[in-house]
Amino acid sequence: MGFFTDAYDLFCISLVTKLLGRIYYHVEGSSKPGTLPPNVSAAVNGVALCGTLAGQLFFGWLGDKMGRKKVYGLTLMIMVICSIASGRAKGVMTTLCLFRFLLGFGIGGDYPLSATIMSEYANKKSRGAFIAVVFAMQGFGILTGGGFAMMVSSIFNKMYKAAPYQIDPIGSTVPEADYVWRIILMFGALPAALTYYSRMKMPETARYTALVAKNAEQAASDMSKVLQVEVQAEQEKVKQLTQKSSASFGLFTKEFARRHGLHLLGTASTWFLLDIAYYSQNLFQKDIFTSVGWIPPAKTMNFLLALCSTVPGYWFTVGLIDIMGRYAIQLMGFLFMTVFMLVLAIPYHHWTQPANNIWFVVLYGLTFFFANFGPNATTFIVPAEIFPARLRATCHGISAAAGKAGAIVGAFGFLYLAQNQDKSKADAGYPAGIGVKNSLILLAAVNFL
Repeated sequence: MGFFTDAYDLFCISLVTKLLGRIYYHVEGSSKPGTLPPNVSAAVNGVALCGTLAGQLFFGWLGDKMGRKKVYGLTLMIMVICSIASGRAKGVMTTLCLFRFLLGFGIGGDYPLSATIMSEYANKKSRGAFIAVVFAMQGFGILTGGGFAMMVSSIFNKMYKAAPYQIDPIGSTVPEADYVWRIILMFGALPAALTYYSRMKMPETARYTALVAKNAEQAASDMSKVLQVEVQAEQEKVKQLTQKSSASFGLFTKEFARRHGLHLLGTASTWFLLDIAYYSQNLFQKDIFTSVGWIPPAKTMNFLLALCSTVPGYWFTVGLIDIMGRYAIQLMGFLFMTVFMLVLAIPYHHWTQPANNIWFVVLYGLTFFFANFGPNATTFIVPAEIFPARLRATCHGISAAAGKAGAIVGAFGFLYLAQNQDKSKADAGYPAGIGVKNSLILLAAVNFL
């Protein structure tokens, strides 16, 4: 449930940005509803990602120092408080950005801690599938975000009927619309609170207790409760393992660089490159569909994509990762993401024709399917498996933070790059960009790398 909440909180903001612009940035006499200025839109969409990056580094390190359970509980409480505070923001944009940053900070801690906890509870044979299940909950979070936003919008639309903008620019946005985005953002506190309750009832992971805290008896007792079988403590064996010189090197040592330096470089760099493409697509898919002429509401698009491509991709990974292996799935995913983006980009004019719009949507959805049945899942799984227990959360946090750095590049960069090359056709307040076609080619090149 932790990752369900993470996905909901991170992606629900893209569903309400148009409403925020319409409520708070109406321009008197304009023929179109108000929109967020470029700098405000970039801040609202990206500030949580900045907080997530910081949280991944800090809470990953703290999880190795204080224990997974204590730190995980702290991150969940931050998420509960900041979800509620985001929906109650006063002086809206500044306060909203502040609490979105703090929310992201809490979410950041969930990445290394959720992966590490599951890795340390699972057995070697099915460990990949168990960690993948944790990550697959992200798909349901995105799906729930779209579904809940549609439900709330539909309820308010029926309760407070309004004339179209062309007839009554002021009256078309009823005062009660201000509650819609607040309810959507505050809903994220509910699953976080439920996760906190269930997680606090579970003991610390046995691997941390035995290998890092060096308390074999407590580890055996905890595992006896979880497995409901008698587990014998082997304090002497644990002592021998933890006293070996090879088991005492730190993160900033030559020994770590020799043993795991390339591992950390690999997990961090692939996650960085993946998230440039993945987050730019996810946060600004409404702009891509508008450009190609397929323009249902953003909430509907988000829901349909999650249902038909994102969620199935996650569960293909769950079913096949321990059969195909991490490397094969990651390589296959990057390859197909590259291919489908090029298929969309090269004959781009063909896809803008009304008769071909639906095929554009299908191919675009396949890029999400192979992102999730591919590197979006494996980049989360591998760092939780290949590093030693005392550095596992720290190294996973570093890898995840590299990914969020890529997400920030994608989220902020694509906002400007995808604008029409003709300045007069770009969104209000934006400079001319390189267009959707060239943006997709650029993202394909990133995937190929």
